[in-house]
Amino acid sequence: MSEQTIALVTGANKGIGYEIAAGLGALGISVGVGSRNRERGEEAAAKLRANGVDAFAVPLDVTDDESVASAVALLDERFGRLDVLVNNAGIAGPWPMAPSVATAASLREVLETNVIGVVRVTNAMLPLLGRSARPRIVNQSSHLSSLTLQTTPGVELGDVNGVYTPSKTFLNAITVQYAKELTGIKINGACPGYVATEFNGFQGHETPEDGARIAIRLATLPDDGPTGGLFDHAGTVPW
Repeated sequence: MSEQTIALVTGANKGIGYEIAAGLGALGISVGVGSRNRERGEEAAAKLRANGVDAFAVPLDVTDDESVASAVALLDERFGRLDVLVNNAGIAGPWPMAPSVATAASLREVLETNVIGVVRVTNAMLPLLGRSARPRIVNQSSHLSSLTLQTTPGVELGDVNGVYTPSKTFLNAITVQYAKELTGIKINGACPGYVATEFNGFQGHETPEDGARIAIRLATLPDDGPTGGLFDHAGTVPW
């Protein structure tokens, strides 16, 4: 992609999202650092700029219609289009929470960010993506989302979880439907791996830079690249 490419990464002020922004920026892409907290977003964008990345802060709470509309207006006024959307923002919710003790409130809270937030942001950004010659959408999923892996004997995916894990399976289903509808946009799910971040109490065995690789690859797919799939750095992840 050319240096004129414009990208937005949600939840990009730290962790994997920050490294996705850094990796895209290293390719010459102008990157919007989406962050619910305005100050942290500004700090992250400034840090990226200090490292040579063309980065700018985008205050963005994916659970708030007004905030999302303001982000669209900012991008529209500044660039008039969007080429890459990485829906990275997500929350873990109560962890671990088995399905037998999950509450409606805990499910609603996680789905509001991990699924509804993705739909809210994606739909709001579609007019801007429609002005791109090569639009790409990446939805941050997880190996935990895979029903095949979850039901394969011998595959260890940690604690039973009735909230976060199903939210990512739901996100996969939404991603497939978007890909079926939006045939002019390449849209895929990314599985970053077990990454050590604040999100999981720094328990993972991979770095945020490692976790960012697949989202960066999917965000910069060539015209003959896949759409409607789920991938990690090693290739296709089974549904």
